[in-house]
Amino acid sequence: MALADAARRRLGPFEVAPVGLGCMNLSHVYHPIPDEEQGAAVLRAALDLGVDHLDTAALYGFGANERLVGSTLGSRRDELTLASKCGMTGVDGKRVIDGSPATIRRTCDEALTSLRTDVIDLYYLHRVDPGVPVEESVGAMAELVDEGKIRAIGLSEVSAATIRRAHAVHPIAAVQNEYSLWTRNPELGALDVCAELGITLVAFSPLGRGILTSTPPDVASLPQQDLRVSMPRFQGEAYAANLAIVRELDALAQEAGVTLAQLALAWVLSRGEHVVAIPGTRSIEHLEEDLGAATVSLPADVLERASALMNERTVHGPRYGAGAAADVDTESFPEAG
Repeated sequence: MALADAARRRLGPFEVAPVGLGCMNLSHVYHPIPDEEQGAAVLRAALDLGVDHLDTAALYGFGANERLVGSTLGSRRDELTLASKCGMTGVDGKRVIDGSPATIRRTCDEALTSLRTDVIDLYYLHRVDPGVPVEESVGAMAELVDEGKIRAIGLSEVSAATIRRAHAVHPIAAVQNEYSLWTRNPELGALDVCAELGITLVAFSPLGRGILTSTPPDVASLPQQDLRVSMPRFQGEAYAANLAIVRELDALAQEAGVTLAQLALAWVLSRGEHVVAIPGTRSIEHLEEDLGAATVSLPADVLERASALMNERTVHGPRYGAGAAADVDTESFPEAG
């Protein structure tokens, strides 16, 4: 079955396929970064395969990803829901969190130019700035809605309490939090509050940054600048223990007649009709595999077995180191493993 055959899901005021494409991999933190033509080829293939939800951000490649998406879409802009993010950008080669109204407005104007569009369908606050009340940041984004520069507002890496605060200022269309078999943080509040308020939960890194695939990353061969090298779950004994669970999951997927990536994505999509997933990839072959998950139907017992194999109690290591963890607003489980 093709992606076009998948039942649509709501994304704020839009309807999209359950599986979209996160574009970060094409320009940011996962190395080696593909060249521009390779990245453009993946984007063109995504559109040809029916992807109608692309997700980028000002941070990715410090603007390079928005420019790549903008230059590739061309006349096909109207075929999709286009999402980007503000509030976390690159300044003088460093990542900076800035949720001030002036910066949000400037970042939006820059994004419109880079994306070669008159309006961004869904615009997220990428991170909550601890120095700026979320109400103030969302208020600035609400002005962008009024001005016709963006159509809907989202939040990323936020807790249930923050979602409620922001939603009281302006309706929040989507919350983009990390969610997968090995990252269950949304189950501490965000998943339920999104369902309650009619907000879509957009699961980023639904494949566990590559570990929930049949070819998990060989961390020893990754360049030192690759983000995963610094992440506790990909280090030493923790990674070895997590890979042992992945092997069991892979066997379960084969038993069910799907790939591991499709099992992992199907599990995420089973968590509620208000959930969509945006895996990222640099491979057209993997893209086709991921999109296949949108039409996979797995028995409940298979999904339950997958959930029992990998969850917040069995995974080894926290998802972020101390520095990165301090930048997110999401609830967190006690360290497991």
